Amino acid sequence: MWRIDGDEPKPLTASVLPAEKDLHEFLKRDPSLLGERLLVIGSEVITPFGSRLDLLAIDADGNLNLLELKRDKTPREVVAQVLDYGSWVTTLSRDDIIDIATKHLDQPFEAAFEDVFGSAPPDELNGDLSLTIVAAELDASSERIVNYLRDFGVPVNAVFFSYLEDDGRRYLARSWLMASDDETPTATTGSKKSKRAAWNGKDWYISFGGGDRVWDDARQLGFVSGGGGKMWSQDMRSLPKDARIWVNVPPMRYVAVGRVLAPASRFEDAEVRVAGNWTPLAAQSLQGSYPGDPATEDDNAEWVVPVEWIDARPLDAGFWEKGMFASQHSACKLRQEFTLGRLADHFNIDDGE
Repeated sequence: MWRIDGDEPKPLTASVLPAEKDLHEFLKRDPSLLGERLLVIGSEVITPFGSRLDLLAIDADGNLNLLELKRDKTPREVVAQVLDYGSWVTTLSRDDIIDIATKHLDQPFEAAFEDVFGSAPPDELNGDLSLTIVAAELDASSERIVNYLRDFGVPVNAVFFSYLEDDGRRYLARSWLMASDDETPTATTGSKKSKRAAWNGKDWYISFGGGDRVWDDARQLGFVSGGGGKMWSQDMRSLPKDARIWVNVPPMRYVAVGRVLAPASRFEDAEVRVAGNWTPLAAQSLQGSYPGDPATEDDNAEWVVPVEWIDARPLDAGFWEKGMFASQHSACKLRQEFTLGRLADHFNIDDGE
């Protein structure tokens, strides 16, 4: 590696190799040194069999990355150790992962995830697993074993770090045993069922906004709506009677919780309950504009769901906390316990409602 300074190129000279305890701290503080955005959710994680996994991280898609430092292990020991840890990590459920993160992080997992990736974590965690051996150097025997395992689809790689020195300044250089553009095997972990947030069977997320929809219309007349495309119209039509809905008005503010009174119907046919009586929504005085052309295909129509509000507030009283769930879907199942817990507290809702 070279640095250009004036007319003469000057070499960067190799310095002492970093101690593996230093590598542990570097990666714990900044796992992006590995070349991708990661959130470290566990350091020195105690396993059920008594040993400690060096670092456990998660990526934006909810996949886990296991990082094990070579330290003074022999080739067989380091590879056996990372495979042993990997076999355990594949069994971790979503709740297990969040429990590990809670012990390690200084804020809720969901908030830390949003800090790093800019969004709430996905419903499914621990889909694919990556195993990485971190070392200042790796002997030829370890390299042969890693390459052999990769040929059989084991998602293991090794990354090396070294210091480079230039005019008294030190740089940390990284190189992978297998280049990132090589085909990388991934291990899909066990049953998807245990990796996904459980759904309680009643709570749904609603995104109300876009187009000329006005929240005051929905709040005062008791409805939510969506459409203008297949994804959004199908979302609204999937809402069952008696579902409990939590309404988010983009960009990010939860404003209401209510209960669905009837399945969705097209705007021109929709009725809402006003003063205890069902009445056509199109006959009401509305601030917004809601498409109601009977000639429009169902997928592109505006679909309206009548709602009985448990608590509905104006936009300026909207609630949001970092790490809460949001989606572009007009309606979807709300699984995230963090969001449900914060909303229940904010709107003073107990589980019986």
